[in-house]
Amino acid sequence: QVQLVESGGGLVQPGGSLRLSCAASGNIFGINIMAWYRQAPGNQRELVASIASGGTTNYADSVKGRATISRDNARYTVYLQMNNLKPDDTAVYYCNVHRRDRVGLDWDYWGQGTQVTVSS
Repeated sequence: QVQLVESGGGLVQPGGSLRLSCAASGNIFGINIMAWYRQAPGNQRELVASIASGGTTNYADSVKGRATISRDNARYTVYLQMNNLKPDDTAVYYCNVHRRDRVGLDWDYWGQGTQVTVSS
């Protein structure tokens, strides 16, 4: 099992910034892709950004130029820096970790979610 602890959400004014963090612990062998998803009320969960163990990143079109995902492989921690926040960014943000174990099985783990509200 992998445990994920998220932090950094909250209330932000439009145009503001925030940084989300997610630390993984437990059975961390084989962690490769780390990502952030979000889900707004009435919407499906969507990918915000992902980063592979080698550093390759991928962003949703809606956040390109405003978001930066990074990771600290030594601490098994992934970060999401978001700038110029908009009300449409309001959602619960979830950390996701993909792991391949020693026998080649793939596992996905989710954090508990952290609320981000962009409002004046």
